[in-house]
Amino acid sequence: MRIQVNGRPREVEATTLEALLRELGYEDQKVGTALNQEFVRDKDRRNARLQEGDAVEIVTPRQGG
Repeated sequence: MRIQVNGRPREVEATTLEALLRELGYEDQKVGTALNQEFVRDKDRRNARLQEGDAVEIVTPRQGG
């Protein structure tokens, strides 16, 4: 299915946000996620269904000052 990930078009196999993170290699990282501009908590990702045309944001924490 074709979705947007961090503003870029992607063709993915995943049907849930949790599966998408695994597919993109984020499964072992602490990240923040949003689906169509709505924040999705860690525990809700397995139930967050993806659909054609969805927009997903994946944010990784950074350190610095």
